[in-house]
Amino acid sequence: MFLGLDFGTSSVKALLVDGDQRILGSASMPLTVSSGAPGQSEQDPEAWWQALLDAVDVLKAAHSRELAAVLGIGLCGQMHGAVLLDTAGQVLRPCILWNDTRAVAECRELTAAFPALEAVTGNLAMPGFTAPKLLWIRRHEPAIFARTAKVLLPKAWIRYRLTGEMIEDMSDASGTLWLDVGARDWSDAALAATGLSREAMPRLVEGTAPAGRLAPDLAARWGMTSPPLLAGGAGDNAAGAVGLAAIRPGSAFLSLGTSGVLWATTDRFAPYPAAAIHAFCHAVPGTWHQMGVTLSAAASLAWWSKLSACSEAVLLAEIATPRAPSPAWFLPYLFGERTPINDGTVRGAFAGLSHQTTRADLTQAVLEGVGYSFRDCLDALARSGTRIREADVIGGGSRSRLWIQILAAVLDIPLHRLADGEHGGAFGAARLARIAVTGEEPSLVCTPPARIETLSPDPELAAAYARQIGRYRKLGPAIRDALA
Repeated sequence: MFLGLDFGTSSVKALLVDGDQRILGSASMPLTVSSGAPGQSEQDPEAWWQALLDAVDVLKAAHSRELAAVLGIGLCGQMHGAVLLDTAGQVLRPCILWNDTRAVAECRELTAAFPALEAVTGNLAMPGFTAPKLLWIRRHEPAIFARTAKVLLPKAWIRYRLTGEMIEDMSDASGTLWLDVGARDWSDAALAATGLSREAMPRLVEGTAPAGRLAPDLAARWGMTSPPLLAGGAGDNAAGAVGLAAIRPGSAFLSLGTSGVLWATTDRFAPYPAAAIHAFCHAVPGTWHQMGVTLSAAASLAWWSKLSACSEAVLLAEIATPRAPSPAWFLPYLFGERTPINDGTVRGAFAGLSHQTTRADLTQAVLEGVGYSFRDCLDALARSGTRIREADVIGGGSRSRLWIQILAAVLDIPLHRLADGEHGGAFGAARLARIAVTGEEPSLVCTPPARIETLSPDPELAAAYARQIGRYRKLGPAIRDALA
């Protein structure tokens, strides 16, 4: 038995998987985000910990015998967050999250201080990454910075609570701007540019490697026969790739979660910062990947649902299968945007409204706006030399067949719906746990999931969206200039 733990922005998920890779049980506990000011996004790490305890307690209540037999635990989750610890290992302040955009000025400072940043880390300096957050802390909270002995990503902090060890995997470390992504090691020069050294960093391992053992008191709490081994694990998207078997060069998928990702697996370090493409290590040794990222994917629909005081299910039910684009427009820049514009200050908007505009028009515009943002990612990847011709879809948004139909037409590529597409990250984490315990070759464990349906782009709708994408790309700069 193996346990996958997924620490997202909106929830903590626990997934119990047997030796035949069948899902035996799952549990999920909600999380909330604190936004003290526009562009700021934080969470209390203790909330993650309590949600984890609660989720595994639920699994124990329903599957005590199976949980007792767990041999390995895999961790995955949200990237880029900064958990600051003092010399006693105590958290110094709430975690600044991946979608926090306060560190815009610090990105410019970091780039000036370390001109080789893009070549070494494979990425532009963006406010969501970890390193600019530490520069912001140094400038605005100097007393906290002075007390900081260790900086851990969310998953590494959870591992510390589970095992007492500070360890991070290559895929998650890639999102800090402190990793030499090609060499798969911390960059002393990148760390020095933020006033840190490798003494402040956790030990690095591959995602498939053993990385600590569960503390005996927690094993006893959950009735486990012996304390399970933990795997290095993965960042959320790398774990999703492992769950999908996207570990070979050329594999691709679209993640429709709180944020959105268009992923391509590569056999080499292939940076393309000119279009804000991410180049990260994969969780599998000797493998890398590229990503285009939109910061507000399913989060856009959740925001619209809250604003309109109507459930997402009702909003989606009001839309017939589209035969034409919505007459309204939506820019999904609620948290700023990454690919391809790398602008933490740009903000979202509805446009093209009239007295005839309906709620269904606006909902369709939200779905399409996220689609156009994914199209920006697709075209940016193509400019880097990576052409995606089809993709699997995972994440909470993958529940909506309608949304995938729209995305297929906007991207003009076939998209595949999967069985259990929502479990991608936690399932991938469980697979990494198995590999760490057994030493099996990743290719033998990471078999592709069943595709339950392929949605090909409707030719007429795809042509209509192709005409619209240029107009969409004019709206962003116009809004940005108007609000500057």
